[in-house]
Amino acid sequence: MKKKGILQLIGIVATIGILGFIAFFGFGSNQTGSIYDVKLGLDLAGGVSITYQTVKEDPTAEEMEDAKLKLRLRAEEKSTESAVYIEGNNRINVDIPHVTDANAILEDMGRIGSIYFIYAEKDGGVENIAYNSETGKYELTRSMDEIIADGLVVLDGSDIADAQPYIDKSDVTVQYLVKLTLNSDGATKFQAATAEASQYYSYTSVDLRSILAIVYDGDVIVAPTVKTTITGTSAVIEGQSSYENASELSSTIRIGALPLELEEIRSQIVGAKLGSEAIQTSLLAGLIGFILVIIFLIFNYRVPGFAASIALIIYVCMIVITLNIFSVTLTLPGVAGIILSIGMAVDANVIIFNRIYEEMATGKTIRSSMKIGFKKSMSAILDGNITTLIAAIVLYFLGSGTVKGFAITLGIGIVLSMFTALVVTRAILSAMFNLGLKSEKAFGKARKTKLRNYVKNGKICVIISATLILIGIGAMIFNKATIGTIFGYNLDFVGGTSTEVTFSDAMPDDIQLQLETGVNGITGLTAEVSLVESTNSAIIKTKNLTQDQRAEISDYLVSTYGVDPELITTENISATVSSDMRKDAMLAVGIATIFMLIYIWIRFKNLTFAASAILALLHDVFIVLTVYALASRYISVGSTFIACMLTIVGYSINATIVIFDRIRENMSLKLKKVTVADVVNDSITSTMNRSIDTSLTTLFTVVALVIFGMDSVREFAIPLMIGIISGGYSSALLTGPVWHFLQSKRKKEA
Repeated sequence: MKKKGILQLIGIVATIGILGFIAFFGFGSNQTGSIYDVKLGLDLAGGVSITYQTVKEDPTAEEMEDAKLKLRLRAEEKSTESAVYIEGNNRINVDIPHVTDANAILEDMGRIGSIYFIYAEKDGGVENIAYNSETGKYELTRSMDEIIADGLVVLDGSDIADAQPYIDKSDVTVQYLVKLTLNSDGATKFQAATAEASQYYSYTSVDLRSILAIVYDGDVIVAPTVKTTITGTSAVIEGQSSYENASELSSTIRIGALPLELEEIRSQIVGAKLGSEAIQTSLLAGLIGFILVIIFLIFNYRVPGFAASIALIIYVCMIVITLNIFSVTLTLPGVAGIILSIGMAVDANVIIFNRIYEEMATGKTIRSSMKIGFKKSMSAILDGNITTLIAAIVLYFLGSGTVKGFAITLGIGIVLSMFTALVVTRAILSAMFNLGLKSEKAFGKARKTKLRNYVKNGKICVIISATLILIGIGAMIFNKATIGTIFGYNLDFVGGTSTEVTFSDAMPDDIQLQLETGVNGITGLTAEVSLVESTNSAIIKTKNLTQDQRAEISDYLVSTYGVDPELITTENISATVSSDMRKDAMLAVGIATIFMLIYIWIRFKNLTFAASAILALLHDVFIVLTVYALASRYISVGSTFIACMLTIVGYSINATIVIFDRIRENMSLKLKKVTVADVVNDSITSTMNRSIDTSLTTLFTVVALVIFGMDSVREFAIPLMIGIISGGYSSALLTGPVWHFLQSKRKKEA
């Protein structure tokens, strides 16, 4: 046995060494695969900022919003964490993270020109295109202005809704196609044009009158022939040589399908929104929190806690490597997903260890207790993680921006946390047992928890929770009456003012602090300051400023830092979290919740479990909204708000599942003389240690962020901390009594 333990230990040490080397050192001079090679988002590392201006002088607000939406969809192909917002009346700014080559991004984004479907030749008219045998491509023979003036344009960007590549496979051929989706006006125009062009189609020769050419920014990108009349809102472009070509054509059509023609007026590399100091303090807080988790586990669970700590170190290394493999861009919301998955990894270990202690308390041997403990904890761990994984998958496919980024890191974290808890921890524990660490003193034992009447006390908990929620609703009403909104929204949600300033020397380090301290009576001025790389310029984003306030800021910059007033420009900017992104987030959360509840209903074979879970989830969400409402002057609602609420939803469901799993198990063993209330009370008591330990270990990192983090990080960490506390409280003290109440009513009705 000892020899087997030594071999297992050698394997574990080798695994840690290999993973640790990759995670912290990587390969080559660029440290590929290491933590230093992880892509960071705009808030953590900055990126490229590109500003486009409309060719049209006075675009409508609707045209600008539509162009912004389509540009965001294109930018998200480069990174899900891209930010797109309107600047002034006729400019759109695109920020793409983790990029240092503006020219490469401009090339990849494509020229933001205009796209047209034109007649190659109208019956009885002149030729608009001609085939160039030297280049092997069709080229325009007349300018687009002439073609537009002659009414030979079939469709323009305003008629196109979408374009996607796909592969059509048959028994003998593979075709790479582009599927066009048109709006209703576009479909009507296209049907008429294809009906006319298809009359001239021939298998033996090419008649220009049968071609509808696609022209992008003055170039013929493809010239397909029309074989038949196309009806409806869908059409297919054939003849692509590969899937990559079909994908490129789709992207070109999508980016060209703008209601406005845009031209690039500037591109620059900008620094991180949060600043290097915020990143350093966040990393320090994360390290402190992680060390506290390890100390807590070892102190409370001894040998099993040490095994879990080693597994967590392996988990962190695997997270770093996986982020690199999938080229995930890490932002503050992504960090929230990792914090949640670390909490779930610790939770899985805590569930296992408490199960082992329960078996040891019945007189079983440690080896037998380990085997049974892992087996009995399997259902709670799988159900809790699978429900959260379902949410991550739905959020990824239906969400956008920060929601999608959060979903990616959460999904990766869940899969890895299950693996480390169920496989790695078990292997380490087995190795340590085989090495001779098998005494009860080394393993520890369960802490005794007093049996209480949680069902009876549940009424008091419900009153407390209802009171807090009512206070929150009252705060929202008060905020609406006094400040016009129920929460304090930041730039991400309501937009603001962007001031670009060029200093005579390097940007002063204290400028953000000085602005937020107060400028000539302008207080509460939360500022985002980004340095433009390789220049002495900075972009300062603040709340909406009046003309007088803008003048005060300019005067302050001139008098304090000696800035040339001619080198200060100010523009209004729109919200980066647009209404469609908020709708996407709400839709994704709603559908994810429905799927999670369906899973709970199926797994627990009882609708009251699903109903109780949704009530607990809503409770936790409303408690956190109460915090946002009460602290609206100090904690603003921004892009991290969405990630914070998603984290709380995931944590709440996972914590609730553990209680329900124990109730389900105990109900199957219930004797006739034992009441359902007794089962609920016993189930809560037996999982109370787990509820407390998991909440504490998850809080360690978040509390460290609150204590050591900058204001921008603290704004995110405080609501998250309240949500974790609320989730632990609701799962331990509310869900059981609520389930008992619903179950009793159901039986009475039956």
